[in-house]
Amino acid sequence: MTEIYLIRHTQAEGNLYRMMQGHWDGGVTALGWKEIDALAERFREMPMDAVYASDLSRARLTASALTRYTGQTVISRPALREIDLGVWEAQFFANLTHAYPETMESFVLRPAEWKVERSETYADVQKRAMAELSALAEAHVGGRIAAVSHGVTIRCIIAAVTGLPLEQVGTLPIYRNTSVSRLTYENGVFSAHELDDISHLDHLNLSHWRKGTDIRDEILDPAEDAEYYCTCYASSWQAVHGSLEGFEPLPYLSRAISHHKENENAVLKLCLGEEPVGLLDMDTARGAEEGAGWISLLFIKEDCRRQGFGMQALARALRLYSALGRKKLMLHVSSKNTAALEFYRACGFEKVSSEHNALGELLTMERSLGGRSYV
Repeated sequence: MTEIYLIRHTQAEGNLYRMMQGHWDGGVTALGWKEIDALAERFREMPMDAVYASDLSRARLTASALTRYTGQTVISRPALREIDLGVWEAQFFANLTHAYPETMESFVLRPAEWKVERSETYADVQKRAMAELSALAEAHVGGRIAAVSHGVTIRCIIAAVTGLPLEQVGTLPIYRNTSVSRLTYENGVFSAHELDDISHLDHLNLSHWRKGTDIRDEILDPAEDAEYYCTCYASSWQAVHGSLEGFEPLPYLSRAISHHKENENAVLKLCLGEEPVGLLDMDTARGAEEGAGWISLLFIKEDCRRQGFGMQALARALRLYSALGRKKLMLHVSSKNTAALEFYRACGFEKVSSEHNALGELLTMERSLGGRSYV
C-alpha cells in the first residue's frame, strides 16, 4: 500500500487579488508564508519518502514545507499543474462573471461543460493528473509520499478516486489553501480518507477571511463622467482632511482626462455588480523613463471598505504596470491618512521621501513589482 498526502498550494496572489490563476505563476502572499510555516510544523514528525509538486512556484514553495526539516529535494511534476485557463488566465473573477455569466457558472458548477479558447478541459486535467498520481503511487509501494497540487486538479483527482462522474465535480468543495487530503493506493485502486483538512491553520484564525463578493472594473472616461470622478475625489479629500477646504476639482479632472487619453485603461470605475463603489486613476506617463508606475487615486466608498476591495483595486494597477514593463509602483499619501498608510504598508509599500505643503506632510511610497508578469 502507498500512502499519499494530497495538498493544495498555499495562498497565492491570484487568491488574494481574485484573479484566475491556472498556469499563470503568481507569487505567495504574506498569509501564504504563514500557512507554509504551519504546514511545516504539521509534518515535522512525519517524514515522506518523496515530496512531489506541480512545477508552478506556489506549489513548489508549499512543498518546501514538507522538506524543511529533512533536507529533501522537492521533485517537480508538470502533470500536477493547475488547469490551463487559456484566454481566462489572470483575468479578474468579477469581470468574467459580468461578461460571461453562464460560462463562469459552468466553470464552478458544471465543469464538464466548460471550455474557453486555448484552455484545457476538466477531462484533460483529470486524465493527466490521475496518470501521474498512479505512476507516483506505483513507484513508492509500501511508502508515504506527498503531492502538492491545485484546486481544480485536486477536485478532478478526488472525483476520480471517489467514483464521482466528471459531470458532478461541481458538487465537490473548492479545497482550501494548504488543505491536506489523505489517499491510499493498493493493487491499482485509490481510496480517499480524510479530505480538505486545515486543522494546522487553527491558530491563524482565518474565520474572518470572507468567501464573498468581488469588484469588477470598467473603463471610465473622465471627460464623459466628470461628475462621478469629481465626487470620488471629493470624498477622498474630505476623508483625509475633514472638510473640502482647499479642494479644487478641475485640476484633478483635467489630469485624469489626460491619463485616459494616454492609456484607455488608466482610469477605472470599480463596481460591485452594477453599483459603482470606487475609482482607480493611474498616470501611465509619469515615471515611465525610470521604470515606475504611478497611482494618482485609489478610492473605495466608506461603506465598502475592509472587504478586500482595496486589494482588488491595487491588483488592477499591478496588472497594468506589469504589462507596461514597469519595475515599481509609486503613489503619494497624506501622513494624516492613517487607514491608507496601514493598507499600503500591508501591501508592501515603503516610504521613500516626504514633503510638506499647506495641508501637511505628503509621503511618497513605493513597492517593487518584482519583475512578475500579470498577463
